[in-house]
Amino acid sequence: MPSACDSLLDDIEDMVTSHDPTPHERQFARRSIVPRPRPRRQQLQPAGEELQTDSVIPGTQKIWVRTWGCSHNSSDGEYMAGQLAASGYKITENPSDADLWLLNSCTVKNPAEDHFRNSIKKAQEQNKKVVVAGCVPQAQPRTEYLKDLSVIGVQQIDRVVEVVDEAIKGHSVRLLGQKKEKGKRLGGARLDLPKIRKNPLIEIISINTGCLNACTYCKTKHARGDLASYPIEELVERARQSFQEGVCEIWLTSEDTGAYGRDIGTDLPSLLWELVKEIPEGAMLRLGMTNPPYILEHLEEMVRILQHPRVYAFLHVPVQSASDSVLMDMKREYCCADFRSVTDFLQQRVPGITIATDIICGFPGETDEDFEQTMELVRQYRFPSLFINQFYPRPGTPAAKMEQVPAHMKKQRTKELSALFHSYKPYDHKIGERQRVLVTEDSFDSQYYVAHNKFYEQVLVPKKPELKGKMVEVDIYEAGKHYMKGRPVEDAQVFTPSIAQPLQKGQVSGLPQVSLLDRLSLARSTPVFILKKAKQSEWLTEKLSAALIWIGLVVFDLLCFVLNVLWNIEL
Repeated sequence: MPSACDSLLDDIEDMVTSHDPTPHERQFARRSIVPRPRPRRQQLQPAGEELQTDSVIPGTQKIWVRTWGCSHNSSDGEYMAGQLAASGYKITENPSDADLWLLNSCTVKNPAEDHFRNSIKKAQEQNKKVVVAGCVPQAQPRTEYLKDLSVIGVQQIDRVVEVVDEAIKGHSVRLLGQKKEKGKRLGGARLDLPKIRKNPLIEIISINTGCLNACTYCKTKHARGDLASYPIEELVERARQSFQEGVCEIWLTSEDTGAYGRDIGTDLPSLLWELVKEIPEGAMLRLGMTNPPYILEHLEEMVRILQHPRVYAFLHVPVQSASDSVLMDMKREYCCADFRSVTDFLQQRVPGITIATDIICGFPGETDEDFEQTMELVRQYRFPSLFINQFYPRPGTPAAKMEQVPAHMKKQRTKELSALFHSYKPYDHKIGERQRVLVTEDSFDSQYYVAHNKFYEQVLVPKKPELKGKMVEVDIYEAGKHYMKGRPVEDAQVFTPSIAQPLQKGQVSGLPQVSLLDRLSLARSTPVFILKKAKQSEWLTEKLSAALIWIGLVVFDLLCFVLNVLWNIEL
């Protein structure tokens, strides 16, 4: 009986002819089929657009760090540079060579913010990655020109590596939160973080952040917030570590050093007496700015501290205006008589002390009579260091909503006060004196070294390498408006205050002194992570853990890709 396969069907739907293969032939032919991987669809990338993927390896790029503003901001910039360098990034001083610009801003005055904004624009024009930090983005993060940029808040500088890592990969990250412990606001990031000192001989220590005031013109308050102080033991330990790294001068800084400790049950003199115990012979301590109300409570103690041979007899006490009416509108919480009391008391008890001060010209509502009172104050005290600021209304401050002094009048008053300041020479009477000075810096024109005497007055000395970082005796032979010039005394003893060899310029502070390969085996430029037997810091261990997790994720992605290819082949 013929099978169904042997019969020919004439039905039109079968469309089978005598030339078509039989079912038996079809089955046999399948054995010779060679499987091919299914081609993946490729998405077309728009011309000129760089493909952003997580395959970019952070930690191998060059970073340029630019800081504006006060010494507190400078300290923050040093900490951020140190952490980036410790994580494998290279810190460069040439912005053109950098892959990313880290811009650390200041919000005190309009010109500083203008420079900051222009730098962002310049970076974008050069196709540089940008991360912004400091008081401007913290105080006004929704500003239009900061849109889509990565931001590091003033209390989040210990997470700069995370933010830069993501920015390098093309992502935008914003960290603006406050640091708290048990519900209480902290002073900020840890003091023992790695840092790169701009000057290896000078350590800047922020003793607190924020303040207790509510000045109507101040935008910094919006960024730094209320007072939050570091514990004394942490500050003392930071100073001790700095001296062990060759530092010979410490600057204490904050928005208001005089208010230190009020939030943690202590005060500024208590901190200073503990710090003084740690200062090596010949090294010096410089106090930062303090407002009149808080220093008034500690005048007797401050006199004894400023008389100490290892503390500069220098204090920065901003008056801002000599008019009580203007001070009231500023909400400065003191009157001009308070400032005079502080100045008179210190000048009587600490002969030769340098009192530096600030003055704002053209604050809203300032009359000609108000301004004349300020001029008279300067005539009386002839401040050797005077910071003159034309008033600029800062967005979001109460003073910006007040009736403004005409611009031409503000400029005129600023010129008049500047002319008065330059009309006297505070150092002419010191020509011929012999002084002991500590040499720590290069002059702006790089022709001299800059030293300071006991009163923190600037003395220029010959640029001889053997003088850098030394306490030397000089004879004053010339004086200018802002400086004196000194000639080293022949055969005089040159004293070295540093108890250790200073770090090299650009060297990271706060890391174990092991080789670069040992310390930076974390560098994500290689998949091999080498950890020597040398004891590593807690910070380094955390970074190693993060790096190992990153490697695990890469390996996992690779395995998934291989399995996917094999699956497609099988199909």
